Amino acid sequence: MIARLSVLLLMVCVVSALALVHSQYESRRLFMALEVERKEAARIAIENDRLQVERRAQATPLRVEQIARQQLQMRMVSPAITQYVNAPKASTLPEARP
Repeated sequence: MIARLSVLLLMVCVVSALALVHSQYESRRLFMALEVERKEAARIAIENDRLQVERRAQATPLRVEQIARQQLQMRMVSPAITQYVNAPKASTLPEARP
């Protein structure tokens, strides 16, 4: 009877030790995965900051004006080239049909 109890307690102790080793392994594995994700998050934050700075640099008024003049052949507004369009009166507009 005592031998059986000792064997049972030994088996319970071995199973408990194996469970402890497994839980420590999982804890270390999850911690390493967390560290990898933290590094990735930091890299993405740095990349985001770089892109924000680049976007602000691309959207300066001087650069927008240069592109408008060079690529789009736009020019500054002057009264000599301004055309005014009168909106039609409400009575001359066609009625909306349902």
